[in-house]
Amino acid sequence: MDLVDQLRALSSRIALTKDMVSTEEATKNAMVMPFIQALGYNVFDPTEVTPELVADVGTKKGEKVDYAILKDGQPIILFECKKSGGDLSINHAGQLFRYFHVTEARFGVLTNGLVYRFFTDLEQPNKMDEKPFFEFNILDFKDRDVDELKKFAKALFNVDTILTTASDLKFTRIIQSRLAEWMTNPSEELVRLLSADLLAGKRFTPVVKDQFTLITKRAFESLISERINERLKGAMTPELSLTQEPPSAPSPAVVKEKDGDQIVTSAEEIEGFHIVRAILRDCVPLKRIHMRDAQTYCAILLDDNNRKPICRLRFNKGSPQKTENKAR
Repeated sequence: MDLVDQLRALSSRIALTKDMVSTEEATKNAMVMPFIQALGYNVFDPTEVTPELVADVGTKKGEKVDYAILKDGQPIILFECKKSGGDLSINHAGQLFRYFHVTEARFGVLTNGLVYRFFTDLEQPNKMDEKPFFEFNILDFKDRDVDELKKFAKALFNVDTILTTASDLKFTRIIQSRLAEWMTNPSEELVRLLSADLLAGKRFTPVVKDQFTLITKRAFESLISERINERLKGAMTPELSLTQEPPSAPSPAVVKEKDGDQIVTSAEEIEGFHIVRAILRDCVPLKRIHMRDAQTYCAILLDDNNRKPICRLRFNKGSPQKTENKAR
């Protein structure tokens, strides 16, 4: 089973049981150990994954790291665990800082079983950075997140390869966060910069600032809306044959079943099918999403399997105009 499939299975299980996990020990057993196992490491082999590795720090004796992944007898990744949903602020990473300093490991992971924050020493050698260069959420991840996580898997682990991209990942996260903040609340510096060429030498007065702040927010919203529409249009371009062939003209197609009943596949249902594909394209290959029409509803299925419903579209006459969402 590929890593992404293992992570999806683990994600589904954790989503159902996370409220039952209330202690740090339970978090380790139910969440963290399966995560490490998914990366290809044998959690039951102490020469590969050592729990409670002793890491004496100066006068502090008997300090223990929750998990240490070993290679050739030396730790390469350290895990510090908090209880499920616990705070992962830098103030709660003190032990990980100390462990990082006295071991050969180049990577430290702070986790609460749901979020995994990966640290290294980009700023000062042998001193763990205060900000993670990569973050993985087991309940909310995309294919590109899995691609980065794969670099930590046993079969692919290479310190130099990870460090090469770590700096870019760290700065990308910071810039994304700043852009997201500017989208909802543009800073005065940003508004001043964007409006400089448009004011033609006019003073940047408070009135002008307020005016261009609103314009900047609208420009962000318009740009995002256009990009979403472009993706939807791309997803609505037929790439694969459907379970039932869509009509070539806007008028609905009529298909007769063996028992003589009639099924009408409307243009709205076909459009709804393509929209669902657009929404899921980052987490599910498009070839796995199928449409199967019925008299009272149109089913969108995973792998064309009735036991794997994504949603049901109810656009037929006489049926409630609503979508019954069963997405997992």
